[in-house]
Amino acid sequence: MYRIRDLREDRDLRQKDVAEAIGVDQRSLSNYETGKTIPDAETIIALADFFHVSTDYLLGHDSGNISSALLRIETIEKELSELKNKIARL
Repeated sequence: MYRIRDLREDRDLRQKDVAEAIGVDQRSLSNYETGKTIPDAETIIALADFFHVSTDYLLGHDSGNISSALLRIETIEKELSELKNKIARL
């Protein structure tokens, strides 16, 4: 379940934030990320919904091309917003 960590870190989120958003404790999320425990189906669906990816992607059965594109778009939007803020302060 290493994709959970990658998705979280790509979005600059803390484990605590993701855990609260999907209704699990931080320790459980940490265990999912390290592979110590496997989330149940309900949690996998919650994670997929939260990160806007397919459950197949989380489980490693999908290349994630669409997910990668969406993540890149989110990153670009964030960078544009930061640039707009800098320009507004000039």
